[in-house]
Amino acid sequence: MPPTTRVLSVVIPAYNEERFIATLIERIVAVDLSPLGFSMELIVIDDCSTDRTAEIVAGLSNVRLVRQAKNGGKGSAVRAGIASATGEYVMIQDADLEYAPSDYLPMLRVITEGRSQIVYGSRYLKFPDKGPIANLLAGKHPRQSLAAYVGGQSLSVVALLFTGRYLTDTVTALKLFPRELLTSLALVSSGFELDHEITAKVLSRGYRIVEVPIQYFPRTRAEGKKIGLRDWVAAIRTFRRWRKG
Repeated sequence: MPPTTRVLSVVIPAYNEERFIATLIERIVAVDLSPLGFSMELIVIDDCSTDRTAEIVAGLSNVRLVRQAKNGGKGSAVRAGIASATGEYVMIQDADLEYAPSDYLPMLRVITEGRSQIVYGSRYLKFPDKGPIANLLAGKHPRQSLAAYVGGQSLSVVALLFTGRYLTDTVTALKLFPRELLTSLALVSSGFELDHEITAKVLSRGYRIVEVPIQYFPRTRAEGKKIGLRDWVAAIRTFRRWRKG
């Protein structure tokens, strides 16, 4: 077993996630990264929640809470988390239960095997050895709305047009980066479009993004889903704005 020499900072932006945040933290803590040579620090950025999210996180001993003075959006919270992180690598994880922390392991293996320094967990990469059409046809989760699926897939095309690189899942909420790279990007976006700013900027610098198949448990708007049409429009503008870095 390799020695634990590197730290993975898990950055979790959270807004009104009192129903899920404790369960998520429990699941993250249960993931053993030591066989891959990593330890973990957990950082929850409470984006001025109006429920008990911050109170719940403050009561946990295995997580650091950063509280935003005002609600600034997911991108603002992620940027605050990156600024607070100390690990060599940063994993960005949504505060709901749509993504499984156990998928950190195959993503980190890409790092330890030297295949890439940037890894995206793809919900739509069902057949890694096949082309985009096969994955496109098989990608939609039964519980995912058609609008959400079509919106996400259309942004893959947008990313291709502006960056020249096709990704099966540009809007995934499970992304892994070297911390020094993130801090060098001079990020400015405050909403969900931060994901696309990061993608556009790292691709403009010539970095390779490796996608890894991950599990996905979609939730509805009634269950707290927040992203919508306005965010789709902002994503297109963001890819266009930062296509050259």
